Amino acid sequence: MSTINLFNVNEINSNNKIFSSIRSTIETNFYGNNVVNINSLSEAYKLAYNSPGTIVTDMFVHKPEEIGLEPSARVLLFNDGATTGRFAGARVILGEPGVDEKEYSAIAREAVYQSRYKKLYHAQCFLGLHPDFMIKAHLLIPEGHENIMYSWLLNFQYINEFYKEMYKNSKKYPEGDIYIFSDPDYVPNMKPEGLALFDPEHNCALLLGLRYFGEHKKGTLTLGWGIANRNGYASCHGGMKRYNFEDGSKYTIGVFGLSGSGKSTLTHAKHDGKFDITILHDDAYIISTEDGSSIALEPAYFDKTQDYPTAHPSNKYLLTVQNCGVTLDEEGKKVIVTEDIRNGNGRAVKSRLWAENRVDKIDEPVDSIAWLMKDSTIPPVIKVKNPVLASVMGATLATKRTTAEKLAKGVDMNALVIEPYANPFRTYPLVHDYEKFKELFETRNVECYIINTGHFINKKIPKEVTLKLLEDIVTKKAEFKKFGNFTDLEYLKIEGFDPEFNEEYNEMWRNSIKYRKDFLDKIKGGRDDLPMEAMEALNKLEMELL
Repeated sequence: MSTINLFNVNEINSNNKIFSSIRSTIETNFYGNNVVNINSLSEAYKLAYNSPGTIVTDMFVHKPEEIGLEPSARVLLFNDGATTGRFAGARVILGEPGVDEKEYSAIAREAVYQSRYKKLYHAQCFLGLHPDFMIKAHLLIPEGHENIMYSWLLNFQYINEFYKEMYKNSKKYPEGDIYIFSDPDYVPNMKPEGLALFDPEHNCALLLGLRYFGEHKKGTLTLGWGIANRNGYASCHGGMKRYNFEDGSKYTIGVFGLSGSGKSTLTHAKHDGKFDITILHDDAYIISTEDGSSIALEPAYFDKTQDYPTAHPSNKYLLTVQNCGVTLDEEGKKVIVTEDIRNGNGRAVKSRLWAENRVDKIDEPVDSIAWLMKDSTIPPVIKVKNPVLASVMGATLATKRTTAEKLAKGVDMNALVIEPYANPFRTYPLVHDYEKFKELFETRNVECYIINTGHFINKKIPKEVTLKLLEDIVTKKAEFKKFGNFTDLEYLKIEGFDPEFNEEYNEMWRNSIKYRKDFLDKIKGGRDDLPMEAMEALNKLEMELL
């Protein structure tokens, strides 16, 4: 089996690197006499159906038998209250500077103790959908939060006979199973807005005071990506699709961006039927540094509902819905109200059936990687020809926050921020990602693009422009030209978005480069320090502007 949850008694000792104080505290809670094991997806559905506050809509699940549900299964909606997004301020990573393991171990012990009078549900799933990479994950959550558990089982791969057999024959890794204990009702005094505590080296997490499902999804992926990073994979928060051409050739592209950057839109775009397209996933996958192949970590999709009016055909694939309204249609049936009318960041777990040509592994090495940014300095697309600069631009990916996040007071949602490789869920040193992506660009000749999905200077870049330039890239029709005085950057001439290197535009570039250099200076000497070549690549860009 892929990960370890059974031990020879001689292996159970303080020298075994799988164990830690917090992992032992969390795992022990799974064996309490107040714990109920959930053995099927249909059992979880019934619990969520009957959970107080659940809205059972009159929208039926599409082809429920194919995903492990009864024929009568309906779309369930649950709303979280004031919080409708992830809260980055809740995240605490053991191993990072200033994090006291003893202090947080005490918090974990107290949270476990306070859960003793509650009925707790234990659910299990798999991350990774191919025998080359499968991880078993466990979730323990109190009664009253059945909808979180049900969505978690739908989002990842619930355990059935097919995947149980696949897991039995999967590649073994020297890692323990993932264990996550969540109590949305218990809030530690020192973290009044919630705590998401991760012990990434020991594959466990503690989620306290956090009822938003996205915290559980991304919390699980946080640990899965960490395991992948330690075992020969580049961890990817983005989408990947493959274009299959009539002559038998193929082109695979990975797009990396935060929620709201357009990664799901670009991944699922069908280009009006012009191409035969295969989709890996739109949010979570890993790329092998050994052979360049890619594996999806999840079967389903956790998608925004703001772009899908109630009558939109994509809503046929809804499984659960979070933070949306409900009303009655002309037949008096309960249907969801989308488009963020009720609040921002309405969400839904969608079936894997949403993507017609879905696969769980792409064997062909990736051809190109696109960093999706919202930096008004950058035209709709530029090509980065230097492997070092290509990885540096990923490490300094500039974008803007979205409604997918709960922001602390005083934080400007419109301010430009840097999120390395669009992955705020990384728990390991940044240089690991930097070196792995540089290797893909350098040794595998993967092309690198920066696609601006925001504004160029003051002009919004329409989705249609982005889709057209993507089509031209994959069909090799795109004719990239010299971009100003830059030797390592080229751009695609697009009407209405042609940059003019006057003093004002040069100043925008100076500021954009300085913003990235300041970021590298800020992390210099710390856990996320990058090699000197990263700063030198930005210095070269700056010199070429003079």
